[in-house]
Amino acid sequence: MGSLKIGLALWSLGSTSSEEELKLRLSTAREIGVRSVQPWCVDNSPEDICILDPDRCVGSKRRSMRELINSYGLEISGFCAQLTGPYESGGEWPGSAFHDPRGLDERIAKTKKCLELAADFGAPIVTTHPGAIPSDASSKRYLTLRKSCNEIAKHAEDVGGIFCIETGQEPAEVLRAFIEDIGSDSLKVNYDPANMLRYGTVEGVRVLAPWIVHTHAKDHDPKTGKATVGEGMVPWDDYISALKSIGYEGWYALEDETGKDVVTSLKRGRKFLEKY
Repeated sequence: MGSLKIGLALWSLGSTSSEEELKLRLSTAREIGVRSVQPWCVDNSPEDICILDPDRCVGSKRRSMRELINSYGLEISGFCAQLTGPYESGGEWPGSAFHDPRGLDERIAKTKKCLELAADFGAPIVTTHPGAIPSDASSKRYLTLRKSCNEIAKHAEDVGGIFCIETGQEPAEVLRAFIEDIGSDSLKVNYDPANMLRYGTVEGVRVLAPWIVHTHAKDHDPKTGKATVGEGMVPWDDYISALKSIGYEGWYALEDETGKDVVTSLKRGRKFLEKY
């Protein structure tokens, strides 16, 4: 048994639209053998709801939901508040699109509520892709992203939350400059090694070292499309050595969104990480 804190991005197992579904996912997480979960906490659409959405999980429900999760012997590593902004068919996926004025106020407000929920659960980390950050700090897109993320980070400071940008939509150097530009102690990084393959997984850890507070454990095999940890292109030995060298002691949340034999994939990933 290794020393890593191995958790699970709970949405890998499917939706959590009801308490019954949440219990099913938690039972499976326990079967996989992880020690924590990172739940999804926003509705995807009016038809695809989440029981932990902050407009639904209110008042005493927050305590009861936290106790439910803990009753399975699982900690909560944080939450994912991944919204999807407007985008054109065939265009780039916009993430939460904190650069797009269409519906922006509503997406910012929802993210703030998620930070409040996370703080109430005693698991203050909230992760999201805010939208690709451009390298040109004078561009309209950059300035709108900066204004949005600054507002959210300030709210995180006020409520005791941690707003984490997930890696992958821009090079590590661009993300670092953006975080430094905002300058909030509540703006951090959720590091995903598979997302960073195109930019340099190990190098990115060194660039973003001061801000990494949560990680996803995911791989990528271009031949099969599978995300099973230890069976793809991520250089795990060097990657984990890099994280240990910067003093990272946080969670490695297994993630597999492929829908391909996911439980087996996650079990294999957990077993692989245990050797570290």
